[in-house]
Amino acid sequence: MWIADLVACGLIRASFVPDQDIQELRALLRARKQLTREQTSHTQRIQKTLEAANIKLDSVISDILGVSGRRMIEAMIEGVRNPFKLAELADRRLRASPKQLYDALHGRLTEHHRFMLRLHLSQYDALAAAIEAIDAQVDAAITKMDAEVRAGQATFRSLIALLCTIPGVSRLAALVILSEIGCDMSRFATAGHLVAWAGLCPAQNESAGKRKSSRLRQGAPWLKTMLVQCAWAATRKKDCYYQAQFNRLRSKRGPKTAICAVAASMLTAVYHMLKDGTVFQDLGAAHFDRRSTDIKVRQLIARLAKLGYQVEIQPITQAA
Repeated sequence: MWIADLVACGLIRASFVPDQDIQELRALLRARKQLTREQTSHTQRIQKTLEAANIKLDSVISDILGVSGRRMIEAMIEGVRNPFKLAELADRRLRASPKQLYDALHGRLTEHHRFMLRLHLSQYDALAAAIEAIDAQVDAAITKMDAEVRAGQATFRSLIALLCTIPGVSRLAALVILSEIGCDMSRFATAGHLVAWAGLCPAQNESAGKRKSSRLRQGAPWLKTMLVQCAWAATRKKDCYYQAQFNRLRSKRGPKTAICAVAASMLTAVYHMLKDGTVFQDLGAAHFDRRSTDIKVRQLIARLAKLGYQVEIQPITQAA
C-alpha cells in the first residue's frame, strides 16, 4: 500500500506505457517472433529426422526448406527412395553436383521417417500461414493508425521508411523497434534515458576503488535482441561507422561488449531521428581517424611509454 501512496503523491516516476494502438502492434509482433522461433524448431526437427535416415541434405543445400529441398522432402514423404530421382528434383541453379546430391540423398528412409517428415512439415506450413495472417493484421493496424494521424505529424509508414535508412535495419526490424518504443520520444528526457530503459547501458558497480560486474541488465529484452541483430548486420556493411566502431571496441572489450555498444549507438540514432525528424547520416569508417590531433598524439605517446620509450614531440616545421 505504501507504494500506492507514493505514486498518488507523485514521488515515483510513472512507467513507460505506450498507447493502445502501439500495445496491440507490439503484441502482434511479439507473437510473430514466437511463431518464427517455433518454425525454426520444426526446421531443425526435419533436419534431425533426415540425419536419422542417414540423409545429409543440409551438407549440399543451405536451406533444406527452400525450392530444391522442399521438392525432395515432399518426394520422400510420397515414398520416393531412389537418390537419382530425388537429385533430379534439384533446381538447376543449385551449386552441388549430381554426384554430391546422390551421396547426400543415399540413406535408409523408413515409414517412420516419412511420418515424422510429414508431421513436422505440416506444422511448419501451419506456422507459416499464421505468420502471414499476423503480417496482414499488422498492415491493417498500421493503415488504421495512419488514418488517425493528425495534420503535420509523420505517419507510421513514413517513420518505418525513415528507420530503414539506418544500416542493418530492415522493414521488420523498424516495425519491431517502433512497436517497442513508440513514436513519441518526449517520454524519454534524453537518448541516454532510452538506452538505459532498453538495457543497453552498462552498469556502474564500484566499491572501494574496485570495479565489479558491469553486465547489462535485462531492460527491454524484445527490443534489445532486435537491436543486437541489426547491429550484427550493420557491422558487415563496408565503410560504415558501425563497422569501424565494432572493430575498434572488439580488440579492447571483446565482440559481445562491442556489439552491444553498436546497438546502443543505433538506438541513439533512432531516438534523434524520431524526435527531430532528421535523416540518418553515416559518419563513415574514417570517423575515428578524423578526431583531434592532440588526442591522437597523447594516445601514441602513452603506447610508446608502455613499450619503454620516452619521446619528445616537435612539429615538422620547427624540427626543420
